[in-house]
Amino acid sequence: MSSRRSSRSRHGQSARSSSSIISDDQIIDLVSKLQRLVPEARSTTSSRRSRDKQGSASNVLQETCSYIRELHREVDDLSERLSELLASTDSDSAQAAIIRSLLMHQ
Repeated sequence: MSSRRSSRSRHGQSARSSSSIISDDQIIDLVSKLQRLVPEARSTTSSRRSRDKQGSASNVLQETCSYIRELHREVDDLSERLSELLASTDSDSAQAAIIRSLLMHQ
């Protein structure tokens, strides 16, 4: 009986672990979605798409990481500019009220 139980538990573990593996089709689908989201990936990888799928996926991931870093830099820059604007604005002014209302809609 214990041998049956251990073989069942091993079978259950292998079924669970194989279900967490991403298939090639799923990877291709995810890379395609990234290509549609990231402007640089759309333009630079479309011509390479038919060549090397592995290289294309790698390029899309690299371009996605670069794009995310660029977005972080833009957010940091905008935050700094907003801080400077708030520091130089009278807190009771109409401009300050507009900035506060924009910040509340995040």
